[in-house]
Amino acid sequence: MGGEQTINPVMALIPYALIFAVFYFLVIKPQKEKQKNQQQMLSDLKKNDEVVTSGGIHGTIVNLKESTIIVRIDDSVKVEVDRGAVLRVKKS
Repeated sequence: MGGEQTINPVMALIPYALIFAVFYFLVIKPQKEKQKNQQQMLSDLKKNDEVVTSGGIHGTIVNLKESTIIVRIDDSVKVEVDRGAVLRVKKS
């Protein structure tokens, strides 16, 4: 009986729970929030919005389809891009 202590199994899990909580609030939650905001921005796209695509193309939306958009990048140049390629809507 040399002073052995038994460790409560619940107490042994507390450090892991704290690590998970920190990881959740610093990584998972902000990523989910960012993804939700991106999805909202994509669903709110409308004609004449000025957008920037993931390829760096700046243009104005001239037509919206179900999964793609038509973007005018010059007077006579229009390209069709996937909605998911839109990174942001430029502020007017």
